[in-house]
Amino acid sequence: MRPFLTTGGTADPFLPHLLEAIRGADQIDLAVAFIKSSGLAMIYQALDDAIEIRGARLRVLTSDYLHVTDPQALRRLMLLAERGADVRVFQAERESFHLKAYICTKTSAGETVWGAAFVGSSNLSRTALTDGLEWNLRVAPTDDADSSDSRRFREIRDQYEALLAHPQVQALDYPWIERYEARRRLVQYLPVAAGCEEPEEPPPEPSEVQREALAALAETRDKGFRRGLVVMATGLGKTYLAAFDSQRMGAARVLFVAHREEILMQAEASFQRVHPGARVGHYTGARKQTDVDLLFASVQTLGQAQHLERFAPDHFDYVVIDEFHHAAAPTYRRLLQHLRPRFLLGLTATPERTDQSDILSLCDDNRVYSRYLFDGIELGLLCPFRYFGIFDETVDYREIPWRNGRFDPQALENKLATQGRARHALRYWREQGRERTLGFCVSRSHADFMADRFQREGIRAAAVYRGSSLARSEALERLEQGRLQVIFSVDLFNEGVDLPAIDTVLMLRPTESKVLFLQQLGRGLRLHPEKEHLVVLDFIGNHQGFLNKPQALFDVGSSYRQLAEFGRRARDGQLKLPPGCFANYDLAIIDFLIRLQGKGPATDYQALRDSLNRRPTLAEFYRSGSSMQGLRKQHGHWWALVADQDDLTPDEAACLDRHAGFFREVETTSMTKCFKAVLLESMLDLDGFRQPPTVEALAAQALEVFRRRRRFIDDIHKDLRQVDAVDERKWLTYWKGNPINAWTGGNRKDDAKHWFEVAEGRFRPTFPVDDGERATFQAMVQELVDYRLAAYEPRLAKPTDAVTATAEEPKEGAQILDFPQPAAANAIESPEGTELPYFPDLRIACGHFRTGSTEVEETYRVPPGHGRVDPGRHFVARARGNSMNGGRNPVCDGDYLLLELVDPTKAGSITGNVMAIERQDATGDDQYLLRIITKQPDGRYVLKAANPDYPDFDANEEMRPLARLLASWSEDG
Repeated sequence: MRPFLTTGGTADPFLPHLLEAIRGADQIDLAVAFIKSSGLAMIYQALDDAIEIRGARLRVLTSDYLHVTDPQALRRLMLLAERGADVRVFQAERESFHLKAYICTKTSAGETVWGAAFVGSSNLSRTALTDGLEWNLRVAPTDDADSSDSRRFREIRDQYEALLAHPQVQALDYPWIERYEARRRLVQYLPVAAGCEEPEEPPPEPSEVQREALAALAETRDKGFRRGLVVMATGLGKTYLAAFDSQRMGAARVLFVAHREEILMQAEASFQRVHPGARVGHYTGARKQTDVDLLFASVQTLGQAQHLERFAPDHFDYVVIDEFHHAAAPTYRRLLQHLRPRFLLGLTATPERTDQSDILSLCDDNRVYSRYLFDGIELGLLCPFRYFGIFDETVDYREIPWRNGRFDPQALENKLATQGRARHALRYWREQGRERTLGFCVSRSHADFMADRFQREGIRAAAVYRGSSLARSEALERLEQGRLQVIFSVDLFNEGVDLPAIDTVLMLRPTESKVLFLQQLGRGLRLHPEKEHLVVLDFIGNHQGFLNKPQALFDVGSSYRQLAEFGRRARDGQLKLPPGCFANYDLAIIDFLIRLQGKGPATDYQALRDSLNRRPTLAEFYRSGSSMQGLRKQHGHWWALVADQDDLTPDEAACLDRHAGFFREVETTSMTKCFKAVLLESMLDLDGFRQPPTVEALAAQALEVFRRRRRFIDDIHKDLRQVDAVDERKWLTYWKGNPINAWTGGNRKDDAKHWFEVAEGRFRPTFPVDDGERATFQAMVQELVDYRLAAYEPRLAKPTDAVTATAEEPKEGAQILDFPQPAAANAIESPEGTELPYFPDLRIACGHFRTGSTEVEETYRVPPGHGRVDPGRHFVARARGNSMNGGRNPVCDGDYLLLELVDPTKAGSITGNVMAIERQDATGDDQYLLRIITKQPDGRYVLKAANPDYPDFDANEEMRPLARLLASWSEDG
């Protein structure tokens, strides 16, 4: 029999009684005179679960009586109001309000089937809920509706309803909180009850990693960038980082956009703690608020034109885009074409650059800061792990239908929920598992099956999911207290819930998403005083659907070749791990990885598609390190490869039939500068294939692109590089004479087709784009433009100092050569050598200056014996000519050259070295020359040839040192 009276203190605290009632109710009514942040925090998760998971009705009534209630608590209640709670306040004025009543009811078909009402002395404070001596009477109805207990319970509920109608009760809103906060500062409230003096929760402080990221973000804005991507592993606080950065930037209005409601709700709480005085609002299918400081919006809703039009382009100072799936990319792009914040921050936890491709494109290819899971462990911010990749020997995944990048759900469940597989999991858990385990299952019935199987073995296990008999918050409490050993879950613990006590993660399902895998792993990586390391038991099957797991954990590239190489390193014990970590894969998994074969663009495409569980984009294909030259040799162009793989939609196939020539031109057109791609980006931004823009509008939009993509500014003539204050007339003339002229055929001497024309002052295509195909056409062109800008981004950037100025000492403030190499980020170190960026069209001349292209087309495996090479500083090009064919180390025509970019902070003296020198010709095209740098007695620098048949050159201010030659070799080795 339940006690009628709870007496508080350590022997009988009120909190467990209250939580039990909340977790069993579908109607929760609270009337509490004082609410402190400390007390609300103790029941907040249970209230949130009640609304979000069980769909319960929550009503809260508090007061301003004696000004004891925390403003911070009121603001947190507003988050519950965002989720559907009815939150009201009693304005005490001259009347006291000293109620403490908690009413919980469970109904069925409109009838009360269970209830509990507590009336007594406990306010919502930590002291009153835990160790304070507080008396609370419990009133519960019985089966007899006429019993005294049932009548009392109805009376309490009736009086609550009457109280809500009191004239001094009003709905809580942000303006009321702000007025209350202002007058509360002017009064000295009295400690009238236990817990009244408990302080508000202090605001969070940035961690070491967050401080580094904040500095990098401030620096990128100082350089003029308006967008940037931060890569930060789960558990390192990327959402808090966004909140801190928006605060430090002084953003008055912030927009946080995501594609899942759970992400938005988690972000709300983090931002509110950092921006305690801000008004928080939602813009989703159910709720659409606009007059707030922090707006949390679903991209599915806000991305629609009729909703975007409610906001002026400059309405938001700061926009955050959290991790998103590829299908939402066009919607995000539409949103960003409309909004023009002072800064846009993209966030992702995915380490592999191919997966970052879409969000990186939206952030102008400006990767500002990266910290991965292994970094977090090395810095002591996450706990070490012991990972066991266990072969799922009882399941042949090849027998399960695989559709649209995932297993058939019902067939998968039938294969996983078997006695044999449960025994297999149980054996490994007994051998390696620890005290508190979280198991991830594929479905509710799978979770129920596993919980039942473990319970039969005497293990304290439970299944927890939406609608389960055990609530999420209660399950976590039991696990923390040792009353549970294992929780089998479906989707409830992927993110947004802090589980520091978890010491074992049991992965019993395939995960289609690398982000999801990392989130599940991250549930157990939080630090806890009783946890030395996390045990990860990951069951891996014989199917490509599992390849994303090593890719996510070890940042392995997407190609089968890279995965096979990873398998060999795992076999040979050569995996690089943080201190205190351990990883072991069953031999069957290693053999499966090593047997992965495939060379060529089609196989690379298939591997990437398997990794992403969808059709890859061209930028993703490029960033995976696949050969663009091989693609064009075998298929002609990108969309032809996609067509060969039967991955075009009917609309795309029809569009390709009509516009194949233009698509090929966009993908392969010669670009010694970024201008052609920037013009197309501007055209798409202006929806120019629907309504051709004026030449003036197109030039102005191009200027906006350069203001965002600051790394491209060096392509502009030096007189116009001050893009924030450029003379618009001069800019228009310049833009007409460069890409507009090029796209309209003005620089072509032959009769080749030109794709655009200027007619009546507007820049328009010379080919028709029908209304019905326009959306598909523009999406296909955008994909090609994203690739061209991504491929151009890592071009060999020009330092600002001439040879004559930097031969011995770099000038103060000299630009560090920018060489972020997406294509080589997944460089594989092996006994066969290391992969470096390869510029097949660079053509380092060994004769006279020669024009070359610096787009990364592929990678090249440098043979061993050249010391430690770094894909961020070293690259490979080919020699052209014989001016260096002499001396002790001759360089012959066609030789491969291993070159190291000159970094002004590390260059030292270049005198006497063989250097690649860069200059621009009269048309602005880049040219390159290989020579020995010599300094003459009179101070002049001379570029000497090794072959006496070739002339020397005097260095001048137009020439810049690009890279130092380290080695050369012929094609046959």
